[in-house]
Amino acid sequence: MSERLYCKEQYIFDQDRPIPARIRSYTENDFADLIDIQKQSFPPPFPSELWWNEEQLSNHVSLFPQGALCVEIAGKPVASITGLLVDVDPKHDDHTWADMTDNGYIRSHNPAGDTLYIVDICALPAYRKFGLGKLLMQSMYEVVVALKLKRLLGGGRMPGYGKHADAMTAGQYAAAVLEGRLKDPVLTFLLRCGRTPVKLVHGYLEDEESRNYAMLMEWRNPFFNG
Repeated sequence: MSERLYCKEQYIFDQDRPIPARIRSYTENDFADLIDIQKQSFPPPFPSELWWNEEQLSNHVSLFPQGALCVEIAGKPVASITGLLVDVDPKHDDHTWADMTDNGYIRSHNPAGDTLYIVDICALPAYRKFGLGKLLMQSMYEVVVALKLKRLLGGGRMPGYGKHADAMTAGQYAAAVLEGRLKDPVLTFLLRCGRTPVKLVHGYLEDEESRNYAMLMEWRNPFFNG
């Protein structure tokens, strides 16, 4: 597997105004900015101990630097995405986010894995209208293709489900989103990014809004011949 890091430049748009952006592998020099992105993305009452720490970030850049990307605007990181490689059958393997990602430390990274598993994606609130989440997800698809992996996989929260939990099951809620009768902030976003649902998982993570449910969603490499 090539150790070449990721870097590309393109424009993003603030309505009709183009803004130069750089999507690249993040490094140790970015750790303070990345932790600040987490703090602003997940403010209290989100528990501060779940923000990235330097040990986790050090593991990201040392164990799988190709899966540690950020968007840089005007010389400063404003969004990030992190992944690791795993070997998993998503249709038959039940797991939690904590088990799969080693609680974000990614010591579970398998260099021989065939699947790029998404650990986290976040952006500074002031930059969320620029489509950086979709840009980062598409960049990870490019990593999947470059490394000749089978798929990208990850669990999508269902934060809108809590408002409907008294009236429908999680499966019914997910079906309503897929049919366009409801819109979910995360599931709908992932669908727009090209992800497709694989399996509904209960107990994926502690998340009251989602009632602890998540939808495993994948993007299959169209060039994979395994």
